[in-house]
Amino acid sequence: MKDSCETPEVHEGVIKAALSAMPSDDEISVMAARFKAISEPSRLKILLALSAGELCVEHISKAVGGGQSAVSHQLKTLKDNRIIKSRRSGKNILYSVDDDHIMAMIRAAKEHLHHE
Repeated sequence: MKDSCETPEVHEGVIKAALSAMPSDDEISVMAARFKAISEPSRLKILLALSAGELCVEHISKAVGGGQSAVSHQLKTLKDNRIIKSRRSGKNILYSVDDDHIMAMIRAAKEHLHHE
C-alpha cells in the first residue's frame, strides 16, 4: 500500500476543503488548551459538579472529594481558559459554567460511555 496519491491533481478539491475547514494556528492553540484543561480528571469532575448549578469552593470540594486548596488551583485553570466564571455573593465566591459548548462535549462524552 502506498502512502502517496498517484494522481494528486484529482484531489485538489479535497485538499482545498480540508484547508478551508482548518482554523488558524492561534485558534488551534486555544482549542488544544481547552481540551487539555478539561482532560484532567479533577477538573472534569469539577465541571460535572458545576453542571448541576452554581457552587462555592467548599461545596465543589465536597462534591469532588478534594481539598479546597487543590480545587481552587483547578478552578483557576478552568477560569483562565474561560470555561467557568465566578461572582462574589457576600463573603463567598460562586463558580458556574461559562462555556456551554464545552459542557455539550462533556455531556456527549458522558452519554458515549454507555454506547455500545
